[in-house]
Amino acid sequence: MSDTTCHMSISLDGFVAGPDQSRDDPLGKRGKELHGWHIGDPRATEADETATGWLMRPRGAYVMGRNMFGPVRGAWDEDWRGWWGDEPPYHAPVFVLTHHAHEPIEMAGGTTFHFVTDGFDAAYARARETAGDRGVDIAGGASTVRQALVAGVVDELTLDIAPVLLGSGERMFDGVGSFDFEPVEVLHSPLTTHIRYRRTAAQM
Repeated sequence: MSDTTCHMSISLDGFVAGPDQSRDDPLGKRGKELHGWHIGDPRATEADETATGWLMRPRGAYVMGRNMFGPVRGAWDEDWRGWWGDEPPYHAPVFVLTHHAHEPIEMAGGTTFHFVTDGFDAAYARARETAGDRGVDIAGGASTVRQALVAGVVDELTLDIAPVLLGSGERMFDGVGSFDFEPVEVLHSPLTTHIRYRRTAAQM
């Protein structure tokens, strides 16, 4: 599949991460409440298992923001290699948006983090070229997804809408002028409603 996809968990009030993101709270305060459907909540159902399959399907390349990659801000002053241990779940090149240059980091299992300093468009172009017909995923966080939506490059958007009000944190849709998608599949569990959207034919 050569489509560009994006899969995000989101609160009812539009936040994809809670406030005060830190090393101890990488998803922000209470942000983990958005993700119980795929990180071990015993109430998870077959619907959540299916949506986890959507989330984990292999892609040819990924684009993510530096805040998603880790908590280091400013100049790279420590040997940070991501949140995911020695073998991240991507198993493909990951292009990380940053203002500070960094040499690529090669990890076990086929993941290599490449650091791109000249903006979203450049990172996305490199990801598309690398991925070929295997497709690109916009991995997050909120700012990177906003840039992808504004650029009109997302073909399939999946939202896991958790019955949670965070009140503050990182919003995904601020500054996105229109929502040019239509729902094609809906699954639900006690933990979330999974909605898979496709870009409307007029926008293809």
